[in-house]
Amino acid sequence: MSGSAGIVADGESLDRARRVRAALPAGGLFEDKAWRVSPRAFPVSRDLAAELDQLGFRLHQFLRACNQLYRLSAAGRQPAWIAGLLDRGKPPELIEAARDRMFRDEIPTVIRPDLVLTDDGFTIAELDSVPGGIGLTAWLGREYAALGEDILGGAHGMLEGFAGIVPGGDIVISAEAATYRPEMEWLAARLNERQGDTRRWRVVDDAPRDDWQPTVYRFFELFDLANVRCAGQLIEKARAGALRVTPPFKPQLEEKLWFALFWLRPLEAYWLRELGEKSLAALRRVIPYTWLLDPAPLPPHAVLPRLEVQSWDEVAAFSQKQRELILKVSGFSDRAWGSRGVIVAQDVPHSAWREALEGALAAYGHQPHLLQQFHKGRVFEHPWLDEESGALATMKGRVRLCPYFFPGGDRVKCAGALATICPQDKKLLHGMSDAILVPTAVAGD
Repeated sequence: MSGSAGIVADGESLDRARRVRAALPAGGLFEDKAWRVSPRAFPVSRDLAAELDQLGFRLHQFLRACNQLYRLSAAGRQPAWIAGLLDRGKPPELIEAARDRMFRDEIPTVIRPDLVLTDDGFTIAELDSVPGGIGLTAWLGREYAALGEDILGGAHGMLEGFAGIVPGGDIVISAEAATYRPEMEWLAARLNERQGDTRRWRVVDDAPRDDWQPTVYRFFELFDLANVRCAGQLIEKARAGALRVTPPFKPQLEEKLWFALFWLRPLEAYWLRELGEKSLAALRRVIPYTWLLDPAPLPPHAVLPRLEVQSWDEVAAFSQKQRELILKVSGFSDRAWGSRGVIVAQDVPHSAWREALEGALAAYGHQPHLLQQFHKGRVFEHPWLDEESGALATMKGRVRLCPYFFPGGDRVKCAGALATICPQDKKLLHGMSDAILVPTAVAGD
């Protein structure tokens, strides 16, 4: 009962938790994955719910600006080093496809930030352009709405949001992403029930096909492209205009490097022009300061901003107290998801910290890494069903909040948000068997 802080004696709450557990689809929603069930959704204030709606609009602005900056850099109208950095480690044929004019203005159609709730608000740990959890969050929203909860985005918000961006098509799931196939099959079935005999959804594997529908939702990461059997066919057809693939084949938009570029002083005028003063200030409050791990030596009169040292060797010598930092691989890597390739600097011995930092610097030429400010999550209490005892318990945990935004029309809608509540001793917050997974609800006045 890791993370438990006592038993909750509440017959009604116990019944609610059992109802949620009993409603789980027979095949589950994840392959070989489990989580803790709770009798209630995770509550957020109306002010935070309104702030999330604003965040969706601003992240959509940010992604559009990122897309344009890369394109201008590749065309020689912004510094060439920007595109060169974002292309680092990618295969030439993928870079060529990403620059195709056919995809000029394409950006991801589902935007999901990973938010860590802190004592003074939240921080964005990263931005996921190919997120899992869409079907799970839709299912959770429906079930907890049936229990009377005021679900953020509404009982069917996730289904409506996904259907709004893509009215039907093929969801392609790679072998590497097979864990998520059950939730995507549940999602497709519910969408088909809503849409009747109009555009239909299919969940398909990554084999080449002769009967692709006009829209393909790509549920595989671009770093895994060599293992996706239909990748070449999809790229060819998309470049020819025979079908649309979303998210687009743009590895530069799946990079975590953007958070470092966001903070670079030489690019400040660009971000101000594209985002506007208000959005830029708002994003600066929630995007953690991020450094690109570039091994190039600094001039003797310069320092690394905010770290206030003159070399990475000095950072490697930081004491544990000074190391409120996270080191992570940037993006085009099989270690770039699920908290793989992430090191919490305070949690490792000094020798391991130095080794990790030096290894990241050495990889700069082919695999950029980042250093990021670490913001500790606030501790919340939330009930869960202890299935061994059959009773309710209370967990003290930290929360990763994942809102899902679906750009469409003249606004960016927050269709729902998944709360992952991890035991308070965990610093990296992600789906795990001892985490509580619930939808987000708007708290009453």
